[in-house]
Amino acid sequence: MSRQASYQESPWAQFSGPNLGYVMELYEQYLKDPDSVDAEMKAAFDQWGAPATAKQVETTEGQADVSFQMPATHNRLSKLVAAVKYADNIRTYGHLIADINPIRRKDKNTRRLELSEYNLTEEDLKQIPASFISPNAPSNLKDGLDAINHLKDVYTKKLAFEYNHVHELDERNWLQQKIEEGSYYVELSKEKKINLLTRLAEVEGFEKFIHRTFVGQKRFSVEGLETLIPLMDEIISHAVETGTRTVNIGMAHRGRLNVLAHVLQKPYKLIFSEFQHAPNKELIPSEGSIGITYGWTGDVKYHLGADRKLKRGTTATTRITLANNPSHLEVINPIVDGFTRAAQEDRKISGYPKQDMDNCLAIVVHGDAAFPGEGIVQETLNMGRLKGYNTGGSIHIIANNMIGFTTESSDSRSTLYASDVAKGFEVPIVHVNADDPEAVLAAAVLAHEYRQAFHKDFIIDLVGYRRFGHNEMDEPMVTNPLMYNIIKKHSTSKEIYAEQLIQEGLLTKEEVQKNDLEIQSNLQKAYDNLPKVEGNPDIVMNPPENVIKLPEMDTAVNIDDLETINRELITWPEDFNVFPRLERILKRRADVIKDNGKIDWAHAEALAFASILRDGTPLRMTGQDSQRGTFAQRNLVLHDIKTGEEYIPMHHLSGVESSFALYNSPLTEAGVVGFEYGYNVFAPETLVIWEAQFGDFANMAQVYFDQFISSGRAKWGQKSGLVMLLPHGYEGQGPEHSSGRVERFLQSAAEHNWIVANLSNAAQYFHILRRQAAILNKDEVKPLVIMTPKSLLRHPLASVEASDLAEGSFQSVIEQKGLGENYEAVERVALCSGKIAIDLEEHLKDEKDVDWLHILRVEELYPFPKNEIANILSRYPNLKEIVWVQEEPKNMGGWLHVISYIRDIRPEGVDIRYEGRRRRSSPSEGDPRAHRKAQSRIVQSVFTRSE
Repeated sequence: MSRQASYQESPWAQFSGPNLGYVMELYEQYLKDPDSVDAEMKAAFDQWGAPATAKQVETTEGQADVSFQMPATHNRLSKLVAAVKYADNIRTYGHLIADINPIRRKDKNTRRLELSEYNLTEEDLKQIPASFISPNAPSNLKDGLDAINHLKDVYTKKLAFEYNHVHELDERNWLQQKIEEGSYYVELSKEKKINLLTRLAEVEGFEKFIHRTFVGQKRFSVEGLETLIPLMDEIISHAVETGTRTVNIGMAHRGRLNVLAHVLQKPYKLIFSEFQHAPNKELIPSEGSIGITYGWTGDVKYHLGADRKLKRGTTATTRITLANNPSHLEVINPIVDGFTRAAQEDRKISGYPKQDMDNCLAIVVHGDAAFPGEGIVQETLNMGRLKGYNTGGSIHIIANNMIGFTTESSDSRSTLYASDVAKGFEVPIVHVNADDPEAVLAAAVLAHEYRQAFHKDFIIDLVGYRRFGHNEMDEPMVTNPLMYNIIKKHSTSKEIYAEQLIQEGLLTKEEVQKNDLEIQSNLQKAYDNLPKVEGNPDIVMNPPENVIKLPEMDTAVNIDDLETINRELITWPEDFNVFPRLERILKRRADVIKDNGKIDWAHAEALAFASILRDGTPLRMTGQDSQRGTFAQRNLVLHDIKTGEEYIPMHHLSGVESSFALYNSPLTEAGVVGFEYGYNVFAPETLVIWEAQFGDFANMAQVYFDQFISSGRAKWGQKSGLVMLLPHGYEGQGPEHSSGRVERFLQSAAEHNWIVANLSNAAQYFHILRRQAAILNKDEVKPLVIMTPKSLLRHPLASVEASDLAEGSFQSVIEQKGLGENYEAVERVALCSGKIAIDLEEHLKDEKDVDWLHILRVEELYPFPKNEIANILSRYPNLKEIVWVQEEPKNMGGWLHVISYIRDIRPEGVDIRYEGRRRRSSPSEGDPRAHRKAQSRIVQSVFTRSE
C-alpha cells in the first residue's frame, strides 16, 4: 500500500486545525508512555503511526496562491476554506482583470479567479451560505455561488479596488463593507442621468469649440478624460452638503481650462479673451461670485487659478479655489495642502491653532506619468499624517491618460499602476473606467465617505486616454501610432453615455443633438460678444506703486513690555523638570532686560516672536529640528526629562489671543516650503516662517523660490509674506554647511518682489521680524529671505542690549562704530554684509591708525539701499576706492548683484574693487585650514592700505 493511500485510509485524514493539534499532543504523550492514552487511540497510533505524516501528503493543487495548500482529500471544512480563499483572492486580485481601461482590453490572466483553481464546483459553492463568503452582500443572494458571482461583479467591472495594503482593520472592514453592499453606487434618477449627459456635452463642446475657433493654440485638452469634470462636481457637491466651507483644488495644465469654465465657472468670454491675448477684467462677473486676480506680468491661461463662492442654503457659502500652477506639474500638491491647513485652523486663540478637518477639503488632480515620477508626490503624501501638516486627507485624482508627453507607461514607471507609490502610505485606491460616468460618480461617493469617516487620503485612478497630442499642435501618430489608431476609432464618453440613455429610453437621438447645438450656440454667443481689442498692450508691465516701497514702521517695544515677556518666557510649572544645563542657560536671561545685559540672537528672536503674538499676529514656524534649533539655540519647546511631556512658554503669555505653532518638519525642503507658502497665501494675517537646517539645503526647494515665492505676485497677483531663514556663514564647515546661496535669491530680485537680508546683529533680526509682521495685511507685503548666522548666534559682537530693542528700527545700512568720523581722511569705504562684518570688527581692535578706512554693513541686499549709501559716500571728499568685501566666491554672494548699484552711486574718479574668494564651482573649501587661510587674507586685505 502506498504511503499516500495509507494516509487517505487512516483516521488522521478526518482531523484538521485544532483537532489535529490535539491528536498530535496525544501522540507525543503516547511516545513517552503508550499506556497513558486512551486504548482506542493507542491502537490507532500502533497501526497508523504519527498524525504528522499529513505534512508529507499536502499538495499545492491549483496554485492560485501557493500560500494556500489544499489537502489531497477534501472534506467539508477544506471546501469552506477554499471558498473563503477564493473570495479573498477576488477582493485582492480582481483589479487585475477589471474592465478599467477604455482602449486597451488586453488578454488578462484570470487564473487566480477561476473556480477550478480551488478544486471547487458550483455545486460546492451552492452548499455554502452567502453570508459565509460575503457578510456584507445584499440579502437577495441565495448561496455561496451567488455571493462569489456578486464579488466578481463588484471587483472586476468598471470599478476596481485596492485596499489590501491598508493595515488598519477598522478601515479595511469599512471599505469591504461599503464596496460589497454597494451603498456608494447610488441609483441615478432620470433627471440626474440627463444632467450628467449635459455636463459631458458641455465639457466636450467647450473643447471642440476652442479647437475649431482658436486653431493651433495650446489648450491641453481634457478629451479622453471628460468625466473628470463630473467627478469633481460630485465630490464638491457631497462636500458642500456635509458642511465643508472651503474646497481647494490643485492640478497641472491638462483639463485646467475646462475645470476653470465648469467647476470654477470662469466666464467663457474671459477664457476666450485670453486666447486673444487680451484678458479683460471687466468680463469678471460683478456680483463677486468669481475671484480672479492678475499680476502685472501675467501668465499663460492654462496656469491660472480662480476663486468661486458657492451658496449653500440661504446663508452659508462654500469657497472653491483652483490654485495657480506653473508647468511644474506636481509642485502644487504641498501648496494646496498648506491652503487647506490654513483654512481649517482658528488662529484667534493662544496656544496651537484649533483645527477642524471637516471645514476644508483638498482635491488634487495628478498626471499618471507625474504621480510616480515626481518625488514631491511622495513628500506630500508622507506629510499627510504628521501633526504639523495633516489636513484630514486629500482626495487625489489621477487623470490617467496612459501617456506622458510622448512616453508610454511602460517607459515612465516601474510599477503596474501609476497609483502604486501611494500603497506604502496605506492609501486606498479605486481604479475606474473614465468611459463609464456612473461608475465615476460612484467612485466620488466612496472617496468622500472614506475621507469623512477616517480623515485620510484617498486615490481615484481615473483611467482614460488623451485624444490628441500633448498639446494640440503635436501629432501623436509620429511616436505612438498603435495607441492613436485605437483612439481615432474610439467614441467619446459623451457619445457612449448618450447611446446608453437612448437605449434606456430616457432620451431620443434628436434630443441629444438639440442639446449639443444649444451648447455650441451659447459658446458662439460668448465669443461673438467679446469686446474688440483696442489700443496697444502694456509691454512695460511695471508693478503698481503700492508694491514698491515699505511704509515707515515703528518696531520698537516698550522696555516694560520686554521685561514682562522675558519673565514669562523663562517661567514653567514648578513640577516641570527642564534639562538642568538648559535651565541654567535660560535662567541667565532673567535679569538681562533690567540690567541692560547682552541679548543674543535666539533670545532676541524669542522676544520678537512673543511681542508679535501680543500685537495680535498669529505665528507659525517649521523646519528640520526648529523647535530646539539646529545649533541648540532656540529651545522654545521644553521637554520634561522625567516624563517627556512638553511645555511651550510662548503658549502661556499674558494678554495673547493669537496662536503660536512651532513644528519640527519632515526631512524635506521642497514639500515643506511649498506647504508653508500655501499656508501663508491662505492665512495672510499670519507670520509664517520656514527655516532651513543649513541654508545650502534650500536649493532642494528651488522650484518654489523660482516659480512661486519670487514671481507669484507678478504673474498672478498672489501676495505672500513668507519668511525664509537660511543659516549662512563661512566657518570652515565645507560646501554644504556654509552658503545659503544668497546669489540665487538676488538673481531673482526685481520689481520689489521680496526682501533679501544678511544681518549682523540680533537687534536687526528683532526689528526686521517685527517689521515683516506689521506689513502682512498691507499691499506692500512681500516675502523675506534672511541669511541667518551660525557662529554669530552667541557671538558677543552680534549680541545687543535691551535698549536696542526698545528703541530704533531696522537699518538697511549700518556704519562701523569708531570709523569714518574724520571725513577728510577717509580714502577707502569697504562695503560688506553679514558675518564678514563681524570678522572685520574683531580684527579692527588690533588695528591702529585707520582714519583712512570706513566700513559699511549692507544689511538689506535687496532692495539695495542706494540712496543711504550714496549719502554716506558724499561725506568723503578724498575717497579713492570702494571695496566690496565678501566671504563667498566671486561668482556667488552679493558681488554680482551689488556691482551695478555701486557703479551708479560711486563718486566720480573713485575705483571699485572686489575682495573675496575667487570664482569657484563649489561654494566653499572642504579643508578648514584652507578656509582659515583664505578668510584671513580677505580680512587682512581690507586693512591693508593701497600704495
